[in-house]
Amino acid sequence: MRDHRNSPFRDASLDRNTASHVPDTVQTRSPAYRLAFADEEFMFREELRPVRLQLELLKPQLLLDEHQIESTIVLFGGARIPRPSEAASARTKTLAELSHFYDEARSFAQLMTRKSIASNGREFVVVTGGGPGVMEAGNRGAADEGGKSIGLNIVLPHEQAPNEFVTPELCFNFHYFAIRKMHFLMRARAICIFPGGFGTLDEMFESLTLIQTGRMDRVPFLLFGRAFWEKIINWDALADAGTISPEDLDLFRFVETAEEAAGIVENWEPAPPRSDIPGR
Repeated sequence: MRDHRNSPFRDASLDRNTASHVPDTVQTRSPAYRLAFADEEFMFREELRPVRLQLELLKPQLLLDEHQIESTIVLFGGARIPRPSEAASARTKTLAELSHFYDEARSFAQLMTRKSIASNGREFVVVTGGGPGVMEAGNRGAADEGGKSIGLNIVLPHEQAPNEFVTPELCFNFHYFAIRKMHFLMRARAICIFPGGFGTLDEMFESLTLIQTGRMDRVPFLLFGRAFWEKIINWDALADAGTISPEDLDLFRFVETAEEAAGIVENWEPAPPRSDIPGR
């Protein structure tokens, strides 16, 4: 009789279970005898890296498809930005001053999640890196509205755990930064950048480069906190130097509030990718 896969072939999980009950002999104890897909030692070999890359791309893809998620709202931002209630204990005065962006991220996620719920959870689903700070605020805002949100965590040397507001069924963990970045952008309806550090800057510039070079459709690209971003990056100097074109400065917008950002997302006219790069 065929199994649920509608296939005449024996199920792999059934064979794995059967193989675990074979007689104990010197042959069956040999690593060579293990089923390849159930052999962790084999799967961790250097030569298997392409397979592991494929698996990290495929697992979230399948689960997101099963949840019928078609578009996302990407929130990037610093893990060190505290909740406003904890601003007094922030490591620096600047972090304390930036704490209000926690509330803005939370409010923006609430607004987007209302739109998501109206689409039966298929569109405008908030996705964050799944950690603390701005990431927590984004997932928390979605949970406030009773909606789902995605957390794309990454294994780091220090002990960590996903924030408590990520939807458990959409809480992923990655080994490869590159695959994680792909999942951030593959369904992106908008990209929202809050103040942050190296990780936020990395994600911001990589996403911006994809749009600049025409490798990705134009989507709302929103930088929360003009004062912060103009202080740490001299955007005009890049244009003046000719390393970017003045037109590249139109690829993003500065915003200050959740309502302002939501208005841009809601009124955005779909735009195709660039066909050429100005100044090249």
